[in-house]
Amino acid sequence: MSKAVIIRQTGGLEALTIEDRDVGMPGPGELRIRNTHIGLNYIDVYFREGLYGTDTPFVLGAEGAGHVTDVGEGVTGFKVGDRVAYVNNGAYAEERLIAADKVVVLPDGVSNEDAAAIMLKGMTVQYLFKQSYAIQPGQTCLFHAAAGGVGLLACQWAKALNVRLIGTAGTAEKCQLALDHGATHCVNYRSDDWVEQVRELSGDGVPVVYDSVGQSTMEGSLDCLKPFGFFITYGNASGPISTFAPAMLASRGSLYMQRPTLFAYIASRAQLNRVAGDLFNVVRSGDVKPVIGRRLPFAEVAEAHRGLEARETIGSTILEV
Repeated sequence: MSKAVIIRQTGGLEALTIEDRDVGMPGPGELRIRNTHIGLNYIDVYFREGLYGTDTPFVLGAEGAGHVTDVGEGVTGFKVGDRVAYVNNGAYAEERLIAADKVVVLPDGVSNEDAAAIMLKGMTVQYLFKQSYAIQPGQTCLFHAAAGGVGLLACQWAKALNVRLIGTAGTAEKCQLALDHGATHCVNYRSDDWVEQVRELSGDGVPVVYDSVGQSTMEGSLDCLKPFGFFITYGNASGPISTFAPAMLASRGSLYMQRPTLFAYIASRAQLNRVAGDLFNVVRSGDVKPVIGRRLPFAEVAEAHRGLEARETIGSTILEV
């Protein structure tokens, strides 16, 4: 038997129940993996609360790393003992089955712990910087929540790309953390004049805003853009955007808006290999270093979620199995 966090009824921390289950053997095209580390992401809170309307019961979690313990029929490119990582629902488990085409082998120089801390977050930065809006050296961007798990990776990657990153964070301490990890400037978005500060720092506005905060920063983000700028909204930590009207883009200079998801960018094996490979390259080069702010044993998943929701975390939180 193997333990897993199973959501039988969505809700608060009480919804996080750890139960024994029989994992079984892998079917055709599947791998059986023993997780060593599991990464936490704010999207886990959305699923736990029922924001995304997933049928219950389900195993929570979106990213993990571990070792292959069995290989299903027809699977090539994997063997028992391989160190692997993935972004796929059902990660909060000691052991799991998973489709092999959702898994990548970890190269030397990327540990299981690091992989669990960066797979979802780091591949998110990859598609934001390289695909949603392919930012170029010398350009400036606005990146909200710059001291979070995604943000600290983005600060480092932007510096490696010679991109001026103006970050936002909720405290002076978090702003300093973003600066220490490569942000060019960082503004406290709790200040009444944060939009004015960003426009002063950028000159005449930025060409792109990467916004995971959502409702509370949406209108200010639009006000920070140059005409024809890109508003990339990829999360809603402050709540989903519910007040948007297309005319808001027109009145600010024919802006563009995108609501991307990582899974669209890693839908095929070729896409996954490309995005993950790009991430592993910047980690192995030392340009981007995982920032793990908190490590907790698997049994303390409720405490991990409490800290995540309370915005107490810095960088990534991981569960050790």
